[in-house]
Amino acid sequence: MPTVPRTAMVLAAGLGERMRPLTDRMPKPLVPVAGKPLLDHVLDRLAAAGVERAVVNVHYLAGMIEDHLNGRTAPHIVISDERAALLNTGGGVVKALGSIGGEPFIHVNADTIWIDGVKPNLDRLAEAFDPSSMDALLLLAPVAASIGYSGRGDFTMTPDGRLTRRAERQIAPFVYAGVAILRPELFHGAPAGAFSLNTLFDKAEATGRLHGLRLEGVWMHVGTPGAITEAEAAIAASAG
Repeated sequence: MPTVPRTAMVLAAGLGERMRPLTDRMPKPLVPVAGKPLLDHVLDRLAAAGVERAVVNVHYLAGMIEDHLNGRTAPHIVISDERAALLNTGGGVVKALGSIGGEPFIHVNADTIWIDGVKPNLDRLAEAFDPSSMDALLLLAPVAASIGYSGRGDFTMTPDGRLTRRAERQIAPFVYAGVAILRPELFHGAPAGAFSLNTLFDKAEATGRLHGLRLEGVWMHVGTPGAITEAEAAIAASAG
């Protein structure tokens, strides 16, 4: 049985502007949801899946995140310091590749929360990932069943899991849940400096190497203060 990658990259460098006023005094990854900072929800999931090392990038109020992570041992934390310049979702990974290593890795946003179904979604991603045919395998949430999300979706998906990004005026059934397994080779020839990971997703889509897996359970988009209440209600309901 395939094992979950041992290394993860956790994106924690964003400004969190939509989460103001909470982020006027703390970075978004430390905003508490159901009594636990968003970042800890992610790191606890990674630890439970057997991830040994998490590379966490920091920029806005970086010292607060570093202080928060000082006592954590599982997974082992490596800080990728972006204080000098915010590098966006793609450039941040390029800067951290030396710490990530040469094997496929989990890429996860620090502000994504989900409730697993019968089988943990990280285990399902590992089982579905095929490096011979995929450069990226994205965890996708059904738009209609997601909490706190009101957008038009991101992708359509074929029966064999290949993804196509929605056109500008279309509505797509799936939204990227902020969790993926990526091959480091995806970043070969990547732009210098700050750029969006979507640039490389589009590149993988063009060669048929961008795939998706439907999330089992419930995904929560915690993008604003108001979304916290919805997420906490869902978490409480799942624990009841």
